[in-house]
Amino acid sequence: MKMNLPNKLTLARMVMVPFLMVFITFDFGLGMWSRLIAAAFFGLASLTDFVDGYLARKWNLVTNFGKFMDPLADKLMVFVALISLCYVTGRDEGATVYGVCLLAATVIVIFRELAVTSMRMVVNNTDGIVIAAGWLGKVKTCVQILFILAAIIEPMFSYEILGGHVVSYVTMAAMAFMTLWSGIVYFKGYWKYINPSV
Repeated sequence: MKMNLPNKLTLARMVMVPFLMVFITFDFGLGMWSRLIAAAFFGLASLTDFVDGYLARKWNLVTNFGKFMDPLADKLMVFVALISLCYVTGRDEGATVYGVCLLAATVIVIFRELAVTSMRMVVNNTDGIVIAAGWLGKVKTCVQILFILAAIIEPMFSYEILGGHVVSYVTMAAMAFMTLWSGIVYFKGYWKYINPSV
């Protein structure tokens, strides 16, 4: 099967996900270099997320394969990064306020993404309506990426304020807020298409 460039970028993003998890979770004796490598993998994977969609629309290369794999790759990238960060935080820091907040934010993100994806599938299958990503969803994705990069990189800097997680706390709060807000807006806008009797 011959794939176009956007689809190749999507697959490349999926291939990077296991490497991202490994370098977040283990340092292989590299110390903080492992975090830089993990940040590089996540940054590159996030870049392909923007580039593949842009090229698919610009060159009219939108395919059913891309429609399915692109959002799947996006969610895998974010879910794996957040779950890996939860594991590492619990392992290295024990039960801390930051760890509890991170776990709560991770649950919010996973619940929202799965709920909105399920709603899109139901609405599309029953009414043929395609729910396009709005600007809130795009901002939400950018804030999620920003938090994950901050959470990976910030431990490289040693300071005592808020346990060394100042930037992570701020971006985590922004991520949780945008995730909830965009999810509520999606549900308010498309709940009318959900028919419990069907």
